Amino acid sequence: MPSCRMKLRRLVAKNLRYLRQEGGLSQEELADRAGLNRNYIGMIEREENAPTVDALEQISAALGIDPVVFFQER
Repeated sequence: MPSCRMKLRRLVAKNLRYLRQEGGLSQEELADRAGLNRNYIGMIEREENAPTVDALEQISAALGIDPVVFFQER
């Protein structure tokens, strides 16, 4: 594994924002679909909060993606 890899919190935040926008969803729409609070989605995207495994599962289901996508560098 390369030593210059992006920190996981930053990588997840970046991928979440990209995937949400790619799907044409607002933070509020994604939060509603995932059963989460809109503020929580925003905090994850701003790297202010690290999502739980359960939250990532809910978000990935709402986006229709495999959760592993959050950890892939683009």
